[in-house]
Amino acid sequence: MRWQIEDAPAQRRFRDEFRSWLADALPAGWVDAVAAGDDGTLEKLRAASGFNPFAWQGTIGRSPYAAPLWPKAYGGMSGEVWMQQVIRSELQRHRLPTVSINLLGVGLAGPTLIDHGTEEQKERYLRKILSAEEIWCQLFSEPGSGSDLASLSTRAVRDGDEWVVNGQKVWTTIAQFATFGMLLARTDPEAAKHEGLTYFIVEMKAPGVEVRPLKQLTGSSEFNEVFFSDVRIPDRNRVGAVGDGWRCARTTLMNERVALAGVSLDPVSFMGGVRRDPWTNYVESIPHRSDPVVRQRLAQFYIESQVKEITAFRANSARLRGDQPGPEGAVNKVFNAEYNQRRSSFAVDANGLGAVAWMPGDSGPEARAQTFLRARANTIEGGTSEVLRNQMAERILGLPRDVEVDKGVPWSEVRHN
Repeated sequence: MRWQIEDAPAQRRFRDEFRSWLADALPAGWVDAVAAGDDGTLEKLRAASGFNPFAWQGTIGRSPYAAPLWPKAYGGMSGEVWMQQVIRSELQRHRLPTVSINLLGVGLAGPTLIDHGTEEQKERYLRKILSAEEIWCQLFSEPGSGSDLASLSTRAVRDGDEWVVNGQKVWTTIAQFATFGMLLARTDPEAAKHEGLTYFIVEMKAPGVEVRPLKQLTGSSEFNEVFFSDVRIPDRNRVGAVGDGWRCARTTLMNERVALAGVSLDPVSFMGGVRRDPWTNYVESIPHRSDPVVRQRLAQFYIESQVKEITAFRANSARLRGDQPGPEGAVNKVFNAEYNQRRSSFAVDANGLGAVAWMPGDSGPEARAQTFLRARANTIEGGTSEVLRNQMAERILGLPRDVEVDKGVPWSEVRHN
């Protein structure tokens, strides 16, 4: 039996409450078909209702179930970690998206605004983040500042009640679809690199913002490079104090590790769909399952999947204590990224020639190849595994920090790429 959170009485009541809400929110017969295990009827209901994941995000986003850990005042439940686990398990059971299509908004921008934003900013943005009326992206990495993010060069210069921004960002996920971006820019080049940064909200359709999609191995283009040419940002869109951008950015980054650690970034997670348990689907995609070596590998992947789920729950429990996400998020992010790569590589190896050549329209091999290629990015996005291992070494194991030759040196005097 797979590991799962055992329902205490309070959890059972909450699960029943959420199922009752789903029965009202979904087309008639949907919940009954799930309860009966009738995938045929469920598929017909899905097609007949024209199920749209964007519309669904609006439906759940206007309820308190989209972000149960958020404060009630901003659309959440001021709830506990187990509520989020229960909701995700029920969404998967009912063949609904388990990850918001506005993942960066819900997982990164929202928590940062809750911790550092003004009351006006919280009222303006948070509820529309949950409903996905406004999609968000993250504008941190630059061509010369990836792992050493604090060395970034994008400049913001104050001009009265506005800031004028010039520079370039890269690897910006879904920038071409975003309404707003979380922008980290340098406002004081004479301060040390961590101290001269400020955090802004930027409109992605503002004059001077240019988005150029990057073609990937998979053929898709969810990553982009973004150019800023004299882009004007009103000071009311500044998050936190001038020069306090690194502290705000750390909140975003820590939440990013948590957001990416326990989720699978596959199409079904974002779009929902009729499917069985994902583990069963994976096992059945592997041939020669009677082979002892294959069985051993599958058993190992199963064990690792359970460890991943338990570790993610334990890391998220920090929020239950009122703590900010810390380096424990890095542990599960690294594990999850490398687990995805190991698992997708084995699926390709096990299928032999069938994994590299197939007839047009054969969706199984296409999906397998897509998963394998997309997993290559897992150890880079959201913090590279190498950098996160350094963080774990320093903040969890207490090992000495790397030598920082530019510590305390004004950014303008440091050599840049």
